[in-house]
Amino acid sequence: MPGPCYIVPPHLLRGIAESEHNSDATRDGARASLASYERLATAVQERLTALSQASKPGIGTARPAPFIPEAVLARLSLSDDVDGETRTRAKRDLGHLLSLVARKPGGDEDTDNDSDDKKDEPKDAPYRAVYDAKHIEAEGDLPGELARAEGESKVKDKAVNEAYDNVGHVLDFYKDKFHWKSIDNKNADVISSVHFGRDYENAFWDPEKLQMVFGDGGEYLGNFTGCIDVIGHEITHAVTEHTSPLDYNGQPGALNEHISDVFGVMIKQKLENKESQEADWLVGEGCLLPDVKGLALRSMKSPGEAYDDPRFVRRP
Repeated sequence: MPGPCYIVPPHLLRGIAESEHNSDATRDGARASLASYERLATAVQERLTALSQASKPGIGTARPAPFIPEAVLARLSLSDDVDGETRTRAKRDLGHLLSLVARKPGGDEDTDNDSDDKKDEPKDAPYRAVYDAKHIEAEGDLPGELARAEGESKVKDKAVNEAYDNVGHVLDFYKDKFHWKSIDNKNADVISSVHFGRDYENAFWDPEKLQMVFGDGGEYLGNFTGCIDVIGHEITHAVTEHTSPLDYNGQPGALNEHISDVFGVMIKQKLENKESQEADWLVGEGCLLPDVKGLALRSMKSPGEAYDDPRFVRRP
């Protein structure tokens, strides 16, 4: 069965859910995460199928990348907490967005063509926006309440600031090292939601909402917004969608995950200012809470030795 882009793999969640070493509450939490995984599985496959079809001559176009909602642009265009350049850019993009919303089918052909030309104009930079999901458990209710938008100062919520900053680090990496602009090379906006679910032990790229989603974690796994390799891994799934949408079945699915792991490690290496020979090739070492016997979620340097904890049942 195809699977969505979660940093914590289903076999690990299944292991936690099945282990008799865990409490009922912990096992129930793992089952809830598995249920979320299964809800998105079909959506991922449908999304990738649509992208593959869109690349064929005469068959539609790919679904557009996510855009910052009107309310965010309106807030930035009037905010005293951002610099003048950000306000000016927000006003410009807000005007463009409103012109697109106002378009009606069957309108003047020249006006439509003008709007299309403006729509195709390259953006100067992507917007970031981080929302507080306030522990909602249904993906359909995302993104939540806006907590911090592009250019705004830090807020009191640590997870919001971590998501905002680390998404920025990942986008900078792609731009500096690969001359790639955001997730689609057209400066697509990047939306994140934190505090998803209750004790939700995962983070993922939602292919339907086209955004990042972070749980707060539970008894064994957490700190997802604080792990740059996790965010690099998930954003790379979005980049893959826009470059070579790989199926999530079999070998293509394994390659998709491996690419995200490698980029996550490279981004962490750059942020830590380490040489390639110093890279640890561990993914998600910051996600294992202190009580867990292990180093990380996965080890590409020593496969199968990332953790050895009876409460997880299976090792990667």
